[in-house]
Amino acid sequence: MKRSTERILTTHAGSLPQPDDLAQMVAAKNKGELDDDASFTRRLGSAVAEVVKKQIECGLDIVNDGEFGKLSFSRYARERLSGFIERPAKPEERPSMIFGRDMKEFSEYFQKRFGTVRGENVQRVFCNGPLKYIGQAALQAEIETFKAALDQVTVTEAFLPAIAPGTIEHWMKNDYYPSDKAYLFALAEAMREEYKAIVDAGFLLQIDDPDLPDAWQINAEMSVAEYRKYAELRIDALNHALREISVENVRFHTCWGSYHGPHKYDIPLRDIVDIILKVRAGAYSIEASNPRHEHEWRVWEEVKLPEGKVLVPGVVGHATDIVEHPEVIADRLVRYATIVGRENVIAGTDCGLGPRVGHPKIAWAKFEAMAEGARLATKQLWRR
Repeated sequence: MKRSTERILTTHAGSLPQPDDLAQMVAAKNKGELDDDASFTRRLGSAVAEVVKKQIECGLDIVNDGEFGKLSFSRYARERLSGFIERPAKPEERPSMIFGRDMKEFSEYFQKRFGTVRGENVQRVFCNGPLKYIGQAALQAEIETFKAALDQVTVTEAFLPAIAPGTIEHWMKNDYYPSDKAYLFALAEAMREEYKAIVDAGFLLQIDDPDLPDAWQINAEMSVAEYRKYAELRIDALNHALREISVENVRFHTCWGSYHGPHKYDIPLRDIVDIILKVRAGAYSIEASNPRHEHEWRVWEEVKLPEGKVLVPGVVGHATDIVEHPEVIADRLVRYATIVGRENVIAGTDCGLGPRVGHPKIAWAKFEAMAEGARLATKQLWRR
C-alpha cells in the first residue's frame, strides 16, 4: 500500500460514471436478456480502459475499474453466492430503511421523496441453504478486464472493491442458519474467496461496508451500547474473512448511507471509531466532507490513528452537486495531515460519485478539484 511520502496522493471510493450503452447492457445481462456476450465483453473492456485513463487525466493516483461490470455494488453479490431465494416478504419481514431514525421526524419528506417505503408485495432475498461462493468466473473476468486496461497506462496503485458480510446481510436475510453469528461467519467464509482472489491478482482490496454506520438508522430501537455489540459482531465476521490477507493489501470504506436526506440521526463517528479501527486493514476511507460529518475531523485529535495506518477522508462528496473549491479541499487535507501526519493521509471521496451526483461531468469536475486541492495541500505540507 502506497503512502503520501512525497505528496498527498488521491483516490476515490468506487463507482464511477458509466456509459449509457454499457449500463443498458449490464441491466440486460442481469435479467438474462443479453443476446451477444462477446459484444458485451468487448464493450466492457473498452469502457474500463477509457475510465482508467479518465481517472489518470483527472489527477487520481489510485484507481479502479469504475465497478463497470456490476449492476450495483450490493446486488452483484447475488450473482456470486448460492443458497438464497427471492420471495414476497411477510409484513414483519419487510426491510427497515437506512433512514429509519430520520423517518420518525421527517416522514413527510421521505413520503414525498421516495413514496411508500414499506408498501405491499415487497420482494426480498432470503438465505435458504448453505452459502457457497460461485462467482469465480465473473470475478476472473473482472480481474482480467481491469488488468488489460492497466497494461495501457502507468498508475501509482490499483484497487477493486468487494462488499462486506455485514452489508450483504442488510439485503439478504437469514432464513437458514441457527443464529446471526453463524450466518455472518458463513457469509464471511463464502466472500473470503473473492477477497483473497483480488489480492492474489495484485490489487488492493477495498472492503465496502456502509452498513457499519447506517445500520444504526435501520435498528432504530437499539441503544448505543447495544449497537456497538451488534457492530462488533459484524466486524468479527469480516476479520474472519480477512484473516489470511495482509493488512497492507486491504483498505476499508465506510459511510452513513448515500441517500440524499436529513441524516440528523446518524450515529456519531466518535461512538464507533474504535470499532472501525478493529478492521484488519491498512487504510480507512471514511465519509468526512458532507455537512453532517465534516466536523468529525476533531475525533482524530482524541483518537490516535494506529501506527502504520492510513486515513482516507472524503474531501469531496456526493451530497451536493456543487464542485468543491480546491482551496476548501486543501484546507481539509491540511487539517487531517496536521493531526495524523501528512504521510498518513490520502485524499478520497465520501462515497462512489458515479451514480450519486447529477451528471457525469460533475463527478469528473469533483475529481479534478480534488487533485488540485491535493497539490495545494502538498505545497503547504512540504513547503514547496
